[in-house]
Amino acid sequence: MVTDRLAHLRCATTPSGEFRRVVEEIGLLLAYEATADLQTREDRVRTPVAEARVRRLAQPAPVVAPILRAGLGLLSGFLSLIDEAVVAHLGFYRDPQSLEAIPYYANLPADLANRRVYAVDPMLATGNSAVAALRVLASHGASDVTLICLIAAPEGVENVQRTYPRTRIVTAALDERLNEHAYIVPGLGDAGDRMYGSTSSVPAMVNPA
Repeated sequence: MVTDRLAHLRCATTPSGEFRRVVEEIGLLLAYEATADLQTREDRVRTPVAEARVRRLAQPAPVVAPILRAGLGLLSGFLSLIDEAVVAHLGFYRDPQSLEAIPYYANLPADLANRRVYAVDPMLATGNSAVAALRVLASHGASDVTLICLIAAPEGVENVQRTYPRTRIVTAALDERLNEHAYIVPGLGDAGDRMYGSTSSVPAMVNPA
């Protein structure tokens, strides 16, 4: 099902509304895979017939951290699976010359020690944004982080594994390479642009009138 839905995303004629919906669907499927080893605890509930022994997610709740802006497309699928997850937000933009990830926003729990953390971003291209996000998460104590993405390039995977070798990567596809503009080939284009119908831009401060 993941590969079938991914075919819709790769198609250049898929409209933004359908693109967003399919990203959400794949986000749920990837979250299912990524969270398969979450710890559970025993509990008891009463069914209409009798008492039953059940398993529930152990505390504390996991943290999901979308990398803005495109990572928001995967968030709703993740939350439909684990609605009690804590949501963090990490904002970066790519410097057009150096391709480095420049941070502009971070909102996350102060202490991520002993928490399962899932960073989500549709594209793992150079890996610079992912590494920058992992750096911010590590500065708040995160040591058990999974990176969830739709498509990865070998260069991005290598960058993440070299810098944060303990990070697990869950992806729907490992593509061929990056082109001279650091786009994944064959990829699916700019995921944020295709989801929201607007082009990428560097955040700008607006002077008050």
